[in-house]
Amino acid sequence: MKATKLLIICSLTISIPVITKSQNFTVSTDIVSSYVWRGVKYSDASIQPTLTFSHQNFSVGSWGSAGIDGFMEMDLFVNYAFPFGLSLGMTNYYFPPSKFFDHSASTGSHAYEFNASYKISGFYAAGNYIFNEAGSAGSKGGDKYFEAGYDFKNIRLFAGAGDGWHTPDGSFQAVNIGLSVTRDIQITDSFKLPLKGSAILNPATEQYYLTIGLSL
Repeated sequence: MKATKLLIICSLTISIPVITKSQNFTVSTDIVSSYVWRGVKYSDASIQPTLTFSHQNFSVGSWGSAGIDGFMEMDLFVNYAFPFGLSLGMTNYYFPPSKFFDHSASTGSHAYEFNASYKISGFYAAGNYIFNEAGSAGSKGGDKYFEAGYDFKNIRLFAGAGDGWHTPDGSFQAVNIGLSVTRDIQITDSFKLPLKGSAILNPATEQYYLTIGLSL
């Protein structure tokens, strides 16, 4: 039944124009073997759509993930990228089926995170800070995550550490160490299918993941 549901979702997704641009709007979809974020696995194979409105260096949009195991995440984000490599933004993490308008600390469904990153040449560094407690979302308030890495031609090396909802006991630990490799699969003379594979080790949970994804 789960496999059937995934095939239906894939068919519906691929049947529409997978990347559409109209008046600064962009729609895209990723299909991943498992959803692993910051060293933590959240679900099995998933469809992950993105809807973005961009104007010059400003972007706002929504990203979601729907897994064949029933896990769902639907986020909102806003970002501004400065020309010298600095990006600042905010992300609102929301996990259905919790109530969307619940903003209380005990059962709240939204975790709000401030995001900052800087990239120069192949090197990048990022810092993230969740400033509210939300029971249903799982944030403690004050949750932090830092990551640094280096991009080669088609390989990214990365290492990340965090606390709060990123670790089993909430203490600050390394949680996300690994590498990602991207490759374009030539389908036709004018169409390439981006493929991405990641090998991820989480020292805090002593778990290792190997994931693969297609971008449409």
